[in-house]
Amino acid sequence: MNTTKKQLLTVLLCAGFTFYASASAALNIGDTAPALNATDISGKKVDLHAIKGVTVLEWSNPQCPFVKKHYTSNNMQTLQEHAKKDGVTWIMINSSAPGKQGHLDNDQAKKLISEQKASPTHVILDGDGKIGKAFGAKTTPHMYVINANHEIAYMGAIDSKNGVNPDEISSATNYVQGALNALKAGTTPSPSATAPYGCGIKYAH
Repeated sequence: MNTTKKQLLTVLLCAGFTFYASASAALNIGDTAPALNATDISGKKVDLHAIKGVTVLEWSNPQCPFVKKHYTSNNMQTLQEHAKKDGVTWIMINSSAPGKQGHLDNDQAKKLISEQKASPTHVILDGDGKIGKAFGAKTTPHMYVINANHEIAYMGAIDSKNGVNPDEISSATNYVQGALNALKAGTTPSPSATAPYGCGIKYAH
């Protein structure tokens, strides 16, 4: 399939929404991450600036084919498990508004996580979009790695292959794992910012 047809198919799969976007202009690498104070689906309070160590933020929409690519292949679950073994706090965020594709309530989110065998530290439902817009999150998935000083160390795509075929994953460069490896080694992630790809986040407006 040529590039034009591939992009058209991807847009259709995302129900007409842009399938990738420029890296967020809301934040720059090295900026202090916006405040994130929320309650997760288990009723636990989450304060990003109180977390010790590295944090990953993952924007998700279970109906997005790009998200499905990384969950049906077990790629995202593997990333979560490896990160948590290294003491990383992993926060999954769903910013789909009520009535929009991918919106979940607490019970639906708990059931989904169980079915996916996913292991994020926290799952936050951001139906009003305040958290997503504070970070400039554009797509699902859109990934952020926050260092121990609560600064943006990496933001953008999960990896270098922006299609929906799980077979691409094995040959892709995983930017999130690369950023986590760099921080663990005491070095700066490279690249530190990439263009996120996926379905546009289904904000209310």
